Amino acid sequence: MELFALSDREPGRLLAVTDADEHLSCGDLSAASEALARAIGGHVLVFLLCENTSGTLLGYLGCLRCGAVPLLLDAHIAPGLLKGLAETYCPAFYYAPCDLPKETRAVLPQAAPVLELHGSLLLSGSVEGPAIHPDLALLLTTSGSTGSPKLVRLSGKNLDANARSIAEYLNLGEDERPITTLPMSYSYGMSIVNSHLLVGAPLLLTRHSVMERSFWDRVDREGATSLAGVPYTYQMFHRLGLISMNLPRLRTLTQAGGKLSLELHREFAAWAMGTGRQFFVMYGQTEAAPRMGYLPANRAVEKCGSMGVPIPGGSFWLEDADGAEIKAPDATGELVYRGDNVAMGYAQCAEDLSKGDEWGGLLRTGDMAYRDRDGFYYIVGRKKRFVKLFGNRVNLDEVERLLTARFPDAQFACVGRDDLLGIYTVSNSPAIPSQALMYLAEQMHLPSRVLRVYPVAIIPQNEAGKTLYTKLPIDGPR
Repeated sequence: MELFALSDREPGRLLAVTDADEHLSCGDLSAASEALARAIGGHVLVFLLCENTSGTLLGYLGCLRCGAVPLLLDAHIAPGLLKGLAETYCPAFYYAPCDLPKETRAVLPQAAPVLELHGSLLLSGSVEGPAIHPDLALLLTTSGSTGSPKLVRLSGKNLDANARSIAEYLNLGEDERPITTLPMSYSYGMSIVNSHLLVGAPLLLTRHSVMERSFWDRVDREGATSLAGVPYTYQMFHRLGLISMNLPRLRTLTQAGGKLSLELHREFAAWAMGTGRQFFVMYGQTEAAPRMGYLPANRAVEKCGSMGVPIPGGSFWLEDADGAEIKAPDATGELVYRGDNVAMGYAQCAEDLSKGDEWGGLLRTGDMAYRDRDGFYYIVGRKKRFVKLFGNRVNLDEVERLLTARFPDAQFACVGRDDLLGIYTVSNSPAIPSQALMYLAEQMHLPSRVLRVYPVAIIPQNEAGKTLYTKLPIDGPR
């Protein structure tokens, strides 16, 4: 894989630095890859439970380099979900941190480890594992996975193509020092690892969250040059006062994983422009390894709300309900993407891992969007996130954005069917639920009887900060 070209040539190059000031070199990666190759012995399936640690980094990259096929999973995955995936896919090996939660460790094989690498263990699954297509390099859970066994099948070509594109439009060089704000098991977090490995830039690995003082001490001490985040991360950046912090070596902010509110987009875009930094809003899906679009930093203020243009090597277009291409500006249709980074397809059982490329570089995203007269794309919602209330087509994502703009200190999640719109909210004010109901009824010209507001303590989210709508009953909490 092209990802490893530079690291293979320069074994002395710095690969990563951990919270404990452990320095990993590209030579350490080569040694880990060779050890894994001896222990694993070929092109087999490995369940890789991830933390932002040296052990996970060497395990992930080592598997890719030696030809094993890792399925990246969060180390804090629910034990029941891990058990279900294991029963479905029958991995040949498991690779996990030594300090896994006891309940999760109980799901794994109890035999002695085959190999230990920097605080992570390789365990034999006591089976040969499923047959795997020779082009398959990596498996990821789908963005919306909440227990579904559906996986995304990615090839080495997919990973190389996306890393190249990201490095090009972000203008990455070896002097970058990104700090890990996202899980490595999440496609966005994985892409940061890949794109910086490609250009020879070392990672600052941390298990600390952005809400901890130790995280920001590390950003300052190590001179982190970039921060990445999903919309929830940017809400935290706002609350923490990032734009007031003295971080002279921070020069790039990137955002993906869902549409950022217009208010936060404006705030960070204006701050970046005014301080000589760059703020990139990006668009992607796990099915594209994951990046498909980006908003050039020099247009971030002007094109507020846009996710931008296709990444280098990719192309977008819009299709109407009949599959015909929409060429007129400002007309909404389904966003379609073509590029070498599009995955081979899905897997829903072990037998699917032997399949080849089913998608041929074409991805119908399921996102509804429009293109302005300058060629910039704007996401308006998911194709399946629409309901009809009194004959009016209602975009649930737009309802959330409307409420968030009106009540910026509250959190909202909307679900619905054609006779009811349910709004879950987390807020510090007991008045907000009734205010939100009245505001929506007035703004949308709907009778309040078709609107229900449910105050809750927490809105369920996955590790990437995306709302788990399937856990929100339309008729209210149970």
